Amino acid sequence: MEQPKEAARSAAGTTGARCQIDIDAHGGYGWRLVASNGRAMAVAAVSFASPGTCRSAFVALCAEHAQTSGGIQHRKGGGGWIWIMRDKSGIPVAASPRTYERHATCRSAYDRFRAMLPGLEVEEEAFWGSS
Repeated sequence: MEQPKEAARSAAGTTGARCQIDIDAHGGYGWRLVASNGRAMAVAAVSFASPGTCRSAFVALCAEHAQTSGGIQHRKGGGGWIWIMRDKSGIPVAASPRTYERHATCRSAYDRFRAMLPGLEVEEEAFWGSS
């Protein structure tokens, strides 16, 4: 049974979450999902040529979240855990915004992000917060 959108949103704890589009050091654009407490929850795994393309990629991720895969892995060179989400083609689409010291903490952050995706109100302009 499908939950009403508002119930799913409350269950996922997405109230106050917003997506910001940032410019990287090379002039590309990437999205960053920010929780109501100001902490980044996830970032784009790739860079985009324009803010519009970046925004469309995040909207597509939300719409196609059920077809994604991913998980936890050790950071290159050691020193912690990160999570990565891949689309159905295996291309990275989202990543953890930081390295986690504990595997369990990283797993929990990844699970929260996945659970949040279906309840995000990506069509609302207020969701697209300023950087």
